[in-house]
Amino acid sequence: MSTYTAFHSHTRLAAGSLAAVAERCKAVLDASPDAMPIVYDDATGRAVDIDYRGTTHDVLARLATPGEAQAAKRGPGRPKLGVVAREVTLLPRHWDWLAAQPGGASVALRRLVESASRDGAPADRTRQAREAVDRVMFALAGDLPGYEDASRAFHRGEAGAFAEIVGAWPADVRDYIALLHDRATP
Repeated sequence: MSTYTAFHSHTRLAAGSLAAVAERCKAVLDASPDAMPIVYDDATGRAVDIDYRGTTHDVLARLATPGEAQAAKRGPGRPKLGVVAREVTLLPRHWDWLAAQPGGASVALRRLVESASRDGAPADRTRQAREAVDRVMFALAGDLPGYEDASRAFHRGEAGAFAEIVGAWPADVRDYIALLHDRATP
């Protein structure tokens, strides 16, 4: 299950499901229309765009899971089976090799992708977790003292130096970045 965390400036507003976090942010905005809450996807560190217009019920009704959003966007392919057609550009020798594979190009590509995603999964998860730390740290702490030193320590794998620098930051920012850091460190 995906989790999310919302901040207003350097203060954590909420953490949990997207619906729970959006509901809390809507309450903050209703009480203080000048507030600017930002919701982060804990897995990617990316900000999530939420439309807060209308009532809390309206906001929650507009939240769609990625699967529902994809199902609503029917396009080429076999959408009922979850197959989506997209363009792939390869050299002629690649197309020749794919055409000679049992089942044709689509079957061979799916098999290659499955194998690569299975074999590279641990490294991919670590890379994505490290990217999440980078994104959130830049967004929340890019203006804080020691940000550049903390970033260098993070990328060098100097956990002690990283923790010392981040320790001086506001508690909510420090705790959230430490949580993401722990997920990114094997």
